[in-house]
Amino acid sequence: MIDHTQASNTISLEKYGIKNAKVQYQLSSEQLHKLTIEKGQGVEASSGALAVNTGEFTGRSPKDRFIVKDSITEDRVWWGNINIPFESDAFEKLYNKVTDYLSGKEVFVRDSYACADEKYRLNIRVITEFPWSNMFAQNMFLRPEPSELENFKPEWTIVNAPGFMSVPAEDGTRQHNFAILDFTRKIALIGGTGYTGEIKKGIFSALNFILPVFKNTLPMHCSANVGKDGDTAIFFGLSGTGKTTLSADPNRRLIGDDEHGWTKENTVFNFEGGCYAKVINLSAENEPDIFNAIKPGAILENVIMDKDGHVDFEDISITQNTRVSYPIDHIDNIQVPSIGENPKNIFFLTADAFGVLPPISKLTPGQAAYHFISGYTAKVAGTEAGIDEPLPSFSACFGAPFMPLHPTKYAEMLSAKMQEAGVNVWLVNTGWTGGPYGVGSRMKLKYTRAMITAAMDGSLEAANKNNYHEHSVFGVQQPKVCPNVPTEVLSPRKSWNNDEGYYKTANKLADSFKENFKKFEEFANAEIMAGAPKVRS
Repeated sequence: MIDHTQASNTISLEKYGIKNAKVQYQLSSEQLHKLTIEKGQGVEASSGALAVNTGEFTGRSPKDRFIVKDSITEDRVWWGNINIPFESDAFEKLYNKVTDYLSGKEVFVRDSYACADEKYRLNIRVITEFPWSNMFAQNMFLRPEPSELENFKPEWTIVNAPGFMSVPAEDGTRQHNFAILDFTRKIALIGGTGYTGEIKKGIFSALNFILPVFKNTLPMHCSANVGKDGDTAIFFGLSGTGKTTLSADPNRRLIGDDEHGWTKENTVFNFEGGCYAKVINLSAENEPDIFNAIKPGAILENVIMDKDGHVDFEDISITQNTRVSYPIDHIDNIQVPSIGENPKNIFFLTADAFGVLPPISKLTPGQAAYHFISGYTAKVAGTEAGIDEPLPSFSACFGAPFMPLHPTKYAEMLSAKMQEAGVNVWLVNTGWTGGPYGVGSRMKLKYTRAMITAAMDGSLEAANKNNYHEHSVFGVQQPKVCPNVPTEVLSPRKSWNNDEGYYKTANKLADSFKENFKKFEEFANAEIMAGAPKVRS
């Protein structure tokens, strides 16, 4: 039994090496919100949400993410520049330095769990230096009932100390910030960064190892929702492709917006208890569900507000990665519990800034595996220093930074699941049409929504069966008609009105796909390789 009482609302952290701390245990969102403001670490927006600045880091730092190399991970993890090894002894020393740093301080502790399916539940204890980091954990992880806390046994522990700066020469880190997973000790250790996404993605990375290795379950970087007839759809995509926006559909119940498991029992479950949405250019008109979720209990990150607390969602002077976290029940239309049946449709979302991929196309199983392993989107000018034209960006399985195993492990599991479920797989370009970034325009959200709706209700297939156009470079099946979408929008080549420029750009992107895939070729079978684009002469 854990050592706490209702009166003191506290527990002891001595066994974690944190001594003489003033422990604030399981505080409510309201209490954490109030404390954050009292400490001068945040302000209240006009919506009633808490607004904080995460400091030096406004996004994850992939080069400072490590996994302890030990008997559990040594022969299983795909080591390299994504999964960077860390010595077990060095971890022990660094952990002790962090716990010494937290000793004697006021710290915030939360017991929570991941995985909505009881059979896969992972109990987590979160120990944070700041109250708003703890409120983030309250939003993003699943919340135990009060009666469950009495005998709560945490399996994993997150220790989060943004104010602790490591010394690379002594501690084995690259710079002063770090996020390290230790699968033997079952600890996620985070220091030197206030960016809350490191908390969420630390557990996501852990589950991306635990579930396939020990539970025969596919972890997925995707959103998911379910229709009135119980049909589940899942949406894979990297940041900025529309994963959160498109899954928040007023006509379908949201399962979750970012992290899910697909089980051997053929269910899909949410890992989380909340959503973490980008708010750049957010509007009530285009994204009403997310806009209306920004209320008391939500945390805005790195936004600019006027003196009255009104947020300017177009202001990116701190970062383009402005965000909000909120409990999933801030969305009206949710699936309770956050579990769905086998998916009927899978959507791969890409923001193609070259403007050459069709706005929607149907994939063969081989193409589906190829595009899943590729995980393509594009970076556009202005998002990073030195980018003045679109750059292709590939992230294996639409989530390479969080995948400890080799990407083909996840692709093999997905292929088997897709074939077993007889699922339709669609590639959706939420990026540019009528030309590349700087020439064309971003695909209208209402058209993308209409295409996805038509794919899910079967009307897209019915209207194009045996009459799809095969894209001459990417080989995907491009529909000729779609309800509620102008036909000229469906053909990227026609939208350009410049055949020579279109094919030159399409071939250039196809070359990028093929170059990126070289590192996977030795692991890919003939069917997957047949899904590669064909460069036109």
